[in-house]
Amino acid sequence: MFAKILQYFNLEHELDDFDTLHKNIEADSIFRGTNLWILMFAILVASVGLNMNSTAVIIGAMLISPLMGPINGMGYSVATYNFELLRKSVKHFTFAVIVSLVTSTTYFAISPVSSPQSELLARTSPTIYDVFIALFGGMAGIIAASSKKKGNVIPGVAIATALMPPLCTAGYGLATFQPKFFFGAIYLFTINTVFIAISSVLVSQILKFPIRTIVNEEQKKKINHAIWAIISITILPSIYFGYNLVENENFSQNASKFISSISILDGSYLLRSKVDVSNKTIELTYGGSTVTEEKKEIISKNSKNFELEKAKIEIKQGFSFDEISSSYNEMNKYQVEINKLKSLLSEKEKNIDSLLKINEISSNIINEISVLFPEINTISYSQQYFYNIDGSKSKHNVFIVRSNNERKTKSELQNIEKWIKVRMQKDSISVIVLSN
Repeated sequence: MFAKILQYFNLEHELDDFDTLHKNIEADSIFRGTNLWILMFAILVASVGLNMNSTAVIIGAMLISPLMGPINGMGYSVATYNFELLRKSVKHFTFAVIVSLVTSTTYFAISPVSSPQSELLARTSPTIYDVFIALFGGMAGIIAASSKKKGNVIPGVAIATALMPPLCTAGYGLATFQPKFFFGAIYLFTINTVFIAISSVLVSQILKFPIRTIVNEEQKKKINHAIWAIISITILPSIYFGYNLVENENFSQNASKFISSISILDGSYLLRSKVDVSNKTIELTYGGSTVTEEKKEIISKNSKNFELEKAKIEIKQGFSFDEISSSYNEMNKYQVEINKLKSLLSEKEKNIDSLLKINEISSNIINEISVLFPEINTISYSQQYFYNIDGSKSKHNVFIVRSNNERKTKSELQNIEKWIKVRMQKDSISVIVLSN
């Protein structure tokens, strides 16, 4: 039963002829003519896709890229100890990389769009997961290449291992003088190259491809040591980056849970939150009640429940009900003062209107009295304030009369005073008679 199951995994009856396989790998490893032009156009298509942040265009560029050829050639030649093919593969691969960098750098140097998009940024931080993708993708590629039934595996491998975008991103880094983009992308490209080649070595040895050169055990040991050295140099930084990726992901998840737990706190409402994963910082902006020092202490302590002891919590105050209430009280105070001023102005206006009215009445009285009492030469009018015995103040309307006939005027003084009181409809009237 177990033997029958193993037959499903047996590749020997599907393997292509070793000589045919050798010729195909050797032909795909050479970059000149058709392969070179296809590579340049694929690089331009991928650069446009990265520039415009179009995933579909980038995938199209990866499908037409012939870069897998020399990488498989390097792995196959190492496995079969074919040093001549290894030399050719390395030579043409190096040439292809240089052409790709020159092409992508030229494009990004003349492109009017220079801001980095998400597709570019995604190629600057390789991790251990990229190692697994390149390793397993490379294995699928070399197995498909060695099979009589090639199928559609090779295009899928080209997409999965993503050799073109990192080269284009490196060109972007050179064109815009941004070392972070260049070195990050070149490292991702190196990971893909090395582990596709390593997968070719492993599969070639497992499938027992025939050795093309006579070598002794000492040479085999040197080659194996060189392979392990290359693997170690390539994989160690990716492990570090992968560890950081996991740490950042955990921090992001814990920060989200923490933020949800303190969205409402004793009348304070979380208006905005910002998580900076790289600097391990969480910024919180609250509205509602004022965030006191006591509340800040509660928030900081709560972060420890979500494994955020090393996180820096920055708490900011947005709009505050307390400040609004204080401002409202201040506005009320100003409104009271304004109302007082309005009242005073209204009173003054009334006084002015009263004076104007009295002046108008007094002017009419003066005209009328000169007709009724011709012996009066002049008459003047004023308002005087007098203090009473009890200390209160009263207002009197005073008429000063000048006459040629003082005796007659005095005899008629009471009549004049009565007439003026009736005419002005006021009792507080005093009449003073002066003779010329």
